[in-house]
Amino acid sequence: MSELAIRKEIISTCLKMEELGINQGTSGNISHRFKDGILITPSGISYDLLKPKDIVFVPFNNKNLYEGEYPPSSELDFHFDILRKKQDINCVLHNHSTYATSMAICRMDIPAHHYMVGVVGGKKIPCAPYATFGTHELSQNIIKTLNGYNACLLANHGVVTVGINLKKALWLAIEVENLAKQYILAKQIGNPVILSDKEMDKILEKFKSYGLKK
Repeated sequence: MSELAIRKEIISTCLKMEELGINQGTSGNISHRFKDGILITPSGISYDLLKPKDIVFVPFNNKNLYEGEYPPSSELDFHFDILRKKQDINCVLHNHSTYATSMAICRMDIPAHHYMVGVVGGKKIPCAPYATFGTHELSQNIIKTLNGYNACLLANHGVVTVGINLKKALWLAIEVENLAKQYILAKQIGNPVILSDKEMDKILEKFKSYGLKK
């Protein structure tokens, strides 16, 4: 993809998050690997006002030397660190979707109440320990929690998903929110039955050939 195409896709994905109701206002942020750095949403600008030129480029050799009229997202640290460390993914998406964030506020993992939990790469959707937003500590907590997973909750904060492209990262964000909603509603009815580790092992094997690949 060209740089302009990536910038446009970042903006369209931001707007799609709002349309789907998994993000609001200026909360949340998106980044995409580009050449020797990342393209990331700027800090504090409503998505509906974003123009391609507003997306900020940050080189991997100096995250303080950004290119753009506006500063990068306040969550630059974890976007930058994830994309520098995880060479198998190209995109990071962060949102504050209602149900998943509600579970994050309770500092709960999303357990294997449904086999689709396996799409994130493990037997649960883990919740990263709390740290103040925009800090190196939060970045390190997320990287440790994402080990073996492509999505996690952030305690008292929100959700992070990663993917080979923005389509996959957004798909995962929607799925995480759906799974959180299912679990919360099931808890209101009774005691959700959690799938066993043995069953999840079978599901994870099946997921190796399942789902959105591109």
